[in-house]
Amino acid sequence: MAFRYGEYHDGPDPLAPPYDVRAALDEMGDAILSGSTPVHALRDLLKRGLPGAQDRRGLDDMLREVRRRRRDLRERGRLDGTLEKARALLDKAIGQERAELFPDPSDDARLREAGLDALPEDTASAIQELSTYEWRSSAARQTFEELRDLLRREVLDSQFRGLRDALANPDPEAMERVRQMMADLNEMLDKDSRGQHTQADFDDFMGKYGDLFPEKPRNLEELVDILARRAAATQRMLASMTPRQREELAGLINQTLDQAGLSDEMRRLGEALYARRPDLAWNAPERLTGEEPLGMGDAVTALEELADLTQLETALRQDYPGARLDDIDESAVRRALGRSAVDDLEALKRIERELEEQGYLLRRRGKLELTPKAVRRLGETALRRVFSSLDAGRRGDHDQHDAGSAGELTGSTRPWRFGDEQPIDVVRTLVNGVRSGGVAAPSTGRSGGRVGVRLSVDDFEVAETERRTAAAVCLLVDLSYSMALRGTWAAAKQTALALQALVASKFPQDAVQIIGFSNYARVLQPDELAGLDWDMVQGTNLHHALLIAGRHLDRHPDFEPVVLVVTDGEPTAHLMRNGRSAFEWPPSHETLELTLAEVDKMTRRRATINVFMLAADDRLKEFVDEVARRNGGRVFSPSAERLGEYVVSDFLRLRRAR
Repeated sequence: MAFRYGEYHDGPDPLAPPYDVRAALDEMGDAILSGSTPVHALRDLLKRGLPGAQDRRGLDDMLREVRRRRRDLRERGRLDGTLEKARALLDKAIGQERAELFPDPSDDARLREAGLDALPEDTASAIQELSTYEWRSSAARQTFEELRDLLRREVLDSQFRGLRDALANPDPEAMERVRQMMADLNEMLDKDSRGQHTQADFDDFMGKYGDLFPEKPRNLEELVDILARRAAATQRMLASMTPRQREELAGLINQTLDQAGLSDEMRRLGEALYARRPDLAWNAPERLTGEEPLGMGDAVTALEELADLTQLETALRQDYPGARLDDIDESAVRRALGRSAVDDLEALKRIERELEEQGYLLRRRGKLELTPKAVRRLGETALRRVFSSLDAGRRGDHDQHDAGSAGELTGSTRPWRFGDEQPIDVVRTLVNGVRSGGVAAPSTGRSGGRVGVRLSVDDFEVAETERRTAAAVCLLVDLSYSMALRGTWAAAKQTALALQALVASKFPQDAVQIIGFSNYARVLQPDELAGLDWDMVQGTNLHHALLIAGRHLDRHPDFEPVVLVVTDGEPTAHLMRNGRSAFEWPPSHETLELTLAEVDKMTRRRATINVFMLAADDRLKEFVDEVARRNGGRVFSPSAERLGEYVVSDFLRLRRAR
């Protein structure tokens, strides 16, 4: 047996390795560190598309294509094409009959002419009266039969997409087969409603009538979906016409079905389809603005596609609560945009799925949250951003003369890591360079033929030290509405993440607590930092935040206290004895008095409070100057872009000073 292998073309490679979502997470991280929530960050990523995948479309690309298709469909033509053509054929038949009667001087000819003059203006009624008329003109009779064949094909095609071609040449046996198909279809639907339908029944049905269904449904549910969408589009076509047009076309449809002996079966089918798919827009009017008259079948197809595109547009926007990519119907994407769009959608779903499966995202009670693993990575990203700005020209008053003196030597060494302050072990480093093959060839230049050693980053080792002290760190972050209004909230969140990552990686023995405060204060857990948002409430309750920070310091009496405050406004709220928050602006005397009392308690704990002031308000400046006078701490006025740099640098200065 011979096998032939080639490139796989039926969608994405099924043997491809798991998608590396770290790039996707980093792109989400950029949005999150700029103040977005995880839900919005993921949604924006999916809208843009896969990072670095130029040949893949995002949701926005698909949405633009859907809207273009909708616009083209609306400009495609008018809905009254069948009605217009039926009127034209009717007028032609009557004209041919009059031409045949005119030369005849008999009373019968005059009576026939009078009957033609008295025909109703309504096209359906006129055709109904002429259905029993004995035509004198063979040409008129042929035109009238052409009219009836047109109506039969168009009416049935509006319900069953594949019947227009099947009935192109009128054949009594073909019509009888259509009648039998509809009877069998209704019987199958009745059996299914009683719970007696099987897949074998459907397979037998398709074996008999499969050529009438070009969509090739695989089961009864798919067949019902196909027929229901088309039936609903037919109802929308009627609802989109003027009352007179609707009445005339409805009359033609009913008359045609009666003459074909299909009225009862079609009524049963319509009721069954509506009962199964009441969610479809059965009577919603749609406007088509084109000039070309469309036949019923083409008009229904256009409206069916418009309904698909409208529903698909809603799903692609993903702007409703709880939206997920699984809400997007792949079959609708395939019908509207083709197979390649299905592959693009699957690639986007893969991002969402892999972020969850690889432990970066968690859905809890329908809400999307970042896991601690993801928060750690975002913290590292935030910290890299901060360190990237800490170049030599920006260090300023942050001295570096004591680098490497963070603790007592333990006698052991370890590989150097980014940010290490420990002294380099020169001997071990050179030995590693020699062992790794870094010996350079002797030179005959000024070195006098001496042998050199090339060192790589991996060769460096540092002497391990034991920390002399541990710190109890409190970062108090303002969450009030003004932070969002001034555009400083994103920088504050990024700073909190960076400090958390710094302490976890370089100072694991420290006890860090991040406290957010608005009208109330609360402790923020590391895994909620990334998804944190500002509070749309009134009040800057620094009093409550200092109370919580004091409890944290008291739980670690042997640790060096470090208190950092990030705010853009003076205190405007305090905690009352009953535990409720009292807000007043301008700040009441009681608010300022209670807040400064907590500052004094911090001073007695030997905790220096450094304040990072994000606004130049005179009241705020007066307040923080008083805090500095009472506590001895420092006041910084960084721009939002440099907040992280200031906080991290100041924290490192405090840690090195101990």
